[in-house]
Amino acid sequence: MKAVIQNEFGKSSVLQYTNVDEPIIDEHEVLIRTAFTSVNYADIKNRSGNKAKVNFPMILGLDMAGTIVEVNENSPFLIGDRVIAFPKNGSYAEYAVAKEDLVYKIPDSLSFEDAASFPTVAILSYLLIHEIGQVKESDTIVIYSAAGGVGSMLVQLAKLAKVKQIIGVVGDISKANYVKELGADEVVTYDTFIDTVLRLTDGKGANVIFDSVAGEVTGQSLECLALYGTLVQFGNSSGKAGQFKTSDVHSSCRNVKGFSLGTTRKHDPKRLAPIAEKVCKLFAEGQLRLPIAQVFDLSDAAKAHDLMESRNYQGKILLKVE
Repeated sequence: MKAVIQNEFGKSSVLQYTNVDEPIIDEHEVLIRTAFTSVNYADIKNRSGNKAKVNFPMILGLDMAGTIVEVNENSPFLIGDRVIAFPKNGSYAEYAVAKEDLVYKIPDSLSFEDAASFPTVAILSYLLIHEIGQVKESDTIVIYSAAGGVGSMLVQLAKLAKVKQIIGVVGDISKANYVKELGADEVVTYDTFIDTVLRLTDGKGANVIFDSVAGEVTGQSLECLALYGTLVQFGNSSGKAGQFKTSDVHSSCRNVKGFSLGTTRKHDPKRLAPIAEKVCKLFAEGQLRLPIAQVFDLSDAAKAHDLMESRNYQGKILLKVE
């Protein structure tokens, strides 16, 4: 089968489109023919060498949409089922294996292209909004990287939850209209977000801040987080660890919560199935959408990575495999 592999860490040039052996399923696994797979920022980090341990050749790809072509006896799935999935060993390939616990059927009305855009970002965002952040209608919330895949989902889910005030933060203010169209009430840059949040909340600060950036931004978050507020930390796109002092939280009754979808896929996968069902329904009904920035052929995966690293896009970047 055709796949994109890498034999070393490095820039996008290490990605090679080549022939590899078709994977073999084990017990409680299915084989899926990939229609589309998405490009996530974690792919960039993994390609570059931020993974603790890896066996080369490596195939990237966190999620996918496609058709089941092989199952085991007594599987809950059938050959021909249309699904989204989190594959076991990457999805930049014509075929991928996934554990049954991490495979979810999709409605016939949902195209593979749309379905491939959201497994990682929408399931993660739903968990962040409703279970980790536990947002309320009366809240003011702040979302970093609001024009990215997760940010786009967080804004829309917050709007569906009727959150009072949604503030999106972007690296480039030219993305403001896009984020406002998704449902944000205010969009600012990292240079001005602290002052803006304090001004819009009469100096009280935000109730929940969603931080996927870390580094200096994490510390800055605490300058505009309200008493009893929650900082949700779920990424470090800056490549640097965020820091804060215990005195920043205990006396103000604020709390910091961490969450990783990757950890949850590994240690508590059954937690994700009901969320995947809800998210699929919201997309099928048109209540959620994720604009597609660009679709690349699988053979052009390096170009897709270059676009993501340029940050000069809005929405989701996909790879077409079929």
